Amino acid sequence: MPANKNALIRYKTIDNCLRNPYRKWTLDDLVDACCDALYDMEGITKGVSVRTVQNDIQMMRSDKLGYNAPIEVYEHKYYRYADPDYSITQMPMSQNDFEVMQEAVEMLRELEDFGQFREMTDVVSRLQDKLAITKHNRKPIINFDSVPDLKGLQLLNPLYNYIVHRQTLRIMYQSFSAKRPTEFVFFPYLLKEFRNRWFVYGSREKDMLLYNLSLDRIVSVEPIDVPYKENEDFDSEHFFDDLIGVSKNIKSVPRLIKFWTTSEQSRYIETKPIHRSQKLLRRNKDGSCVFSIEVVVNFELYSVLMSYGFGLRVTYPRFVANHMAKMLRQTYSLYERNDL
Repeated sequence: MPANKNALIRYKTIDNCLRNPYRKWTLDDLVDACCDALYDMEGITKGVSVRTVQNDIQMMRSDKLGYNAPIEVYEHKYYRYADPDYSITQMPMSQNDFEVMQEAVEMLRELEDFGQFREMTDVVSRLQDKLAITKHNRKPIINFDSVPDLKGLQLLNPLYNYIVHRQTLRIMYQSFSAKRPTEFVFFPYLLKEFRNRWFVYGSREKDMLLYNLSLDRIVSVEPIDVPYKENEDFDSEHFFDDLIGVSKNIKSVPRLIKFWTTSEQSRYIETKPIHRSQKLLRRNKDGSCVFSIEVVVNFELYSVLMSYGFGLRVTYPRFVANHMAKMLRQTYSLYERNDL
């Protein structure tokens, strides 16, 4: 018996509630939690009835979806799992679920030959490996970088839906340098991942400048009844063409960066370009090379260039080379200190 998307959201919400041993959950509490979850994830405002949640509990208790959840009532009004370690998210995949997922993966594999779907390759590989692990009960053979407990990940789905529905938000945000959070009205446009951290791009109502907010620094977010505004200068399709990382103003212009690399680093950088604009300008007799890229100068660029250590030297422009030299001197001074 298939469950629709809203029902699955309710099941997962009830599951999260009943797994929390530090609170007593009445039926009304579970109804409120389901209402909040559907509003946050799907923008549904009509709420959920008590009868619906009662039916959900009965469905979770049954074997129709394979849950057989040990939900019990105690003190005549509170709900909990009789087994505190139980969760519907730990249930094994059914044969029907496996076949449906396998069909989806095969369909996605067929689309990989089309250029516009080429970026799905790693996602499809993840799915394929997970299915093989489930079917054959073997260890994974593909390992991807991930930080599953990263703060702010729970905001991804709500923010995605807010962007889809062009929903204005009130956000409480505390940057790393701020002593306390600030509140502002925000128009969200785009979600971006960089090095296992997620960011949301959008404009503040007060100045309509473009900001990128790290999800792990968002204290709270809620939809508000303020007309949504687009930033006409923000082109999400091409904004990242000349960018390494996430830091860029709309008016920023790319700069030509030239750098020399040792023979050892040259082989690596040639096969794994620092940026899509990378060009080989000169190959020297000793195997060293001179490359160029055209990118916006930002913190992330310096971080990437610094990661090559003594194997890379920026030669142009002078202000980038000077800043690299300054950072390297500061790094060297740390190793000269004896008080650390």
